Amino acid sequence: MTASPTNTTTDTISPDLFGDASSPVASAKYEGRTACVIGSGFGGMALAIRLQSVGIATTVIEARDKPGGRAYFWEKDGFTFDGGPTVVTDPNCLKELWQLTGHDMAEDVELMPVMPFYRLNWPDGTNFDYSNQEDSLNAEIAKLNPADVAGYQRFLEYSAGVFQEGYVKLGHVPFLDFKSMIKAAPALAKKQAWRSVYSMVSSFIENEKIREALSFHTLLVGGNPMKTSAIYALIHKLEKDGGVWWTRGGTNRLIAGMVRHFERLGGTMIVGDPVVKVHTFGARATEVETSSGYKQRFDAVASNADIMHSYRELLGDTQRGQSYAKSLARKSFSPSLFVVHFGLEGTWPGIPHHMILFGPRYKGLLEDIYDHGVLPQDFSIYLHHPTVTDPTMAPKGKSTFYALVPVAHMGKLAVDWEKIAPILEQRILDEVGRRLIPDINDRIVTKFSYTPRDFGHDLNAHLGSAFSLEPLLTQSAYFRGHNRDDVIENFYLVGAGTHPGAGIPGVVGSAKATAGLMLEDLAVKAAG
Repeated sequence: MTASPTNTTTDTISPDLFGDASSPVASAKYEGRTACVIGSGFGGMALAIRLQSVGIATTVIEARDKPGGRAYFWEKDGFTFDGGPTVVTDPNCLKELWQLTGHDMAEDVELMPVMPFYRLNWPDGTNFDYSNQEDSLNAEIAKLNPADVAGYQRFLEYSAGVFQEGYVKLGHVPFLDFKSMIKAAPALAKKQAWRSVYSMVSSFIENEKIREALSFHTLLVGGNPMKTSAIYALIHKLEKDGGVWWTRGGTNRLIAGMVRHFERLGGTMIVGDPVVKVHTFGARATEVETSSGYKQRFDAVASNADIMHSYRELLGDTQRGQSYAKSLARKSFSPSLFVVHFGLEGTWPGIPHHMILFGPRYKGLLEDIYDHGVLPQDFSIYLHHPTVTDPTMAPKGKSTFYALVPVAHMGKLAVDWEKIAPILEQRILDEVGRRLIPDINDRIVTKFSYTPRDFGHDLNAHLGSAFSLEPLLTQSAYFRGHNRDDVIENFYLVGAGTHPGAGIPGVVGSAKATAGLMLEDLAVKAAG
């Protein structure tokens, strides 16, 4: 193939690039080629595994003291507190990373099924157990509105359609030029992609609680259900087909398994040494420099770091870095999160692994977070209770939890989080106590909070955003960060800031799209 690195479109990706990566032919194709992946989140590790699988000598450089990026963990007083993401869907996209070289993910990772996927709870005491067990889910719907059982079946058909178009066909394909976007537009328009998830759900469902139950998922990837494209209704089909899973020992154990496999293939990990600069010469990235003074030349560089950090800081000395950082600053970024981690005396077999404790408002609360940038008095809580599935996360007879609430990012909500955190933390714990564990404050063994300021400090997240660019239709596909930079021909992006977006399947999909470009580019150069 002879396509130029600056004009490759989605039609030029050779399908054989993802064939038998372990074959001698594949390895010879990339002999002597080197690559660096900045950041070891799910996207970064998935990309590194793909590159190393074909024999490209790949180095991953992680700023934090252990791999994982957002998938971090803390150990305190015998409890393991997981940073997340705590919902693992589409396990096949992960298993494929091992299968590339004839391995089995089970060698390194144990996935445990979670059932129900989520229990949704409203202030009036209504519970709704959400799962992929059709009879059970229909019964849950019928409890609230029997007429919506038929409506749900129509929604499921719609979800399956957008899953096919948005995930199967386009989820692993890079959009490098506007022509590729135009080509995909008719199929997306047919699925009414301009409508919001909530609007589309409402066209099938009458009951407000069921509308919330079928639309809240976009919040898990940083999107407002009232504005995020209806294409994201594909998440329902994704969960229905693939289930919801937990990694024994915590989400970071999945990262640890990916690292183990990457190193098994010969990859190199550097941890606890932040990259401070990507050096360039002309239109090429040439060298990566870290805070310790490490400098190394690579044939290709990919960043799994925050997209704004990648351009404003890592490429800050270049005209491209400065100009694109200004462009990114005009875009809309997803909200941040406030998370209370706590360990309790006692066990709660009646509290499922995942709960959504809806507040008294839905649309109004979302407007406060996404539009008004205020800290409302009410909130919706995502409650994570891993010990009900995996008791190893806490000492015997104790339980690990976290309670998460979305909050506006620091560009909209300029508060002193050191002062606000203890107040908000107590309000959240009191609400969990009021609805689930009456004596929660007496049972607390240990606790700590994680704020938007921490996202900014620990992860270089722009404005403390937890999910990078907001997943709006006007910030998707071609309108998102490109998997390969438009100017620096051997600089690539992987992770939430590039196509297709946040969430484990999203960033693993971005790794597949980016790997396709890198393998093609490096193979061309090796042949040349």
